[in-house]
Amino acid sequence: MGNSAGGELYHDRMIGILERLWGDGWLSPGGPEEVRRLLDKMDLRGKTVLDIGCGAGGIDVQLVKEFGAAYVCGIDVEDTVLATARAHAAKHGVADRIGAMKVVPGPLPFAPAMFDIVFSKDSIVHIPDKHTLMVDVFRVLKPGGWFVASDWLIGHDDEPSPMMKDYIASEGLDFGMASPARYREALVEAGFTNIAITSRNAWYRERARQELDALTGPLYAEAVASLGQAFVDHNATIWRNMIPVLDSGEHCPTHLRGQKPRP
Repeated sequence: MGNSAGGELYHDRMIGILERLWGDGWLSPGGPEEVRRLLDKMDLRGKTVLDIGCGAGGIDVQLVKEFGAAYVCGIDVEDTVLATARAHAAKHGVADRIGAMKVVPGPLPFAPAMFDIVFSKDSIVHIPDKHTLMVDVFRVLKPGGWFVASDWLIGHDDEPSPMMKDYIASEGLDFGMASPARYREALVEAGFTNIAITSRNAWYRERARQELDALTGPLYAEAVASLGQAFVDHNATIWRNMIPVLDSGEHCPTHLRGQKPRP
C-alpha cells in the first residue's frame, strides 16, 4: 500500500503514514486481530517461521510474543523496513528470537526443510510468479509444515478494468496480482494439500472506508505536519481509488493456506 518517492518503495515517510493507520510496526491492514484470524487454530509454539516480506516487524514480534514461535526469520528487500523491524524487535525484548535479513528477488536463500511455517502478510503481491514461489516455499518447508499468508488478489485473470488500472497506478508499487484460481493452481502444482482460500473482501471494503476517514479526519493535521500535505493528500487519493475496486470485487484481499504432506 502507498506510494514510493523514488528509491525504496517503503521509505520512512511511507512507513510513517502506514503506521499511523495500522499501528506501530504494521505496514498492512487489520493489525494483530487480522493476524489472529489468519492463524486461526494454528499452533506456532516452539516452531520456526519464515516471514516473507516482514516489513516493519510488528507481525514478527506478535508471532513470538503472542503465538510462541521459537524463532522468526523475517526477510525483505529494503534496508529501511529491515532497520525498523530490528529496532522494533529490540524495543520489545525479542531481538534474540527474530532475524531481519535482506534478500534479493529470486529463490529463497535457504536449505530444504528448514521451516515449520512459511508466513506472509500482504507482501507476495510484489512477486509476480506465484508458481515458482510456491515451489520454493514447498522446498523450504518441513514435511507437515504450513504455508499461511494473506495477500492482495485480483478477482480474475483477464485484463484489469480501467478502475483497477487507475488504482494500481496510483499505488506506484510493483504489484503482481494473481487471481484466486491462479493461486490455487500454483499451490496444487507445487504439491500442497489441505488448501484453503478465503476472501477478505467484505471485511476490507468496510475497513478501507474507516482508514480513509481517519486519514482525512483525525490523523490529517498531525500527518501533514510530519509528512507533508502533498504526500498525505496523495495517499488519500489512493484510498479513494481503491474503494471502488473493493466494492466491485476486483480487488480481493485473501487468506491462503496449504500444507506440505508428510512422507
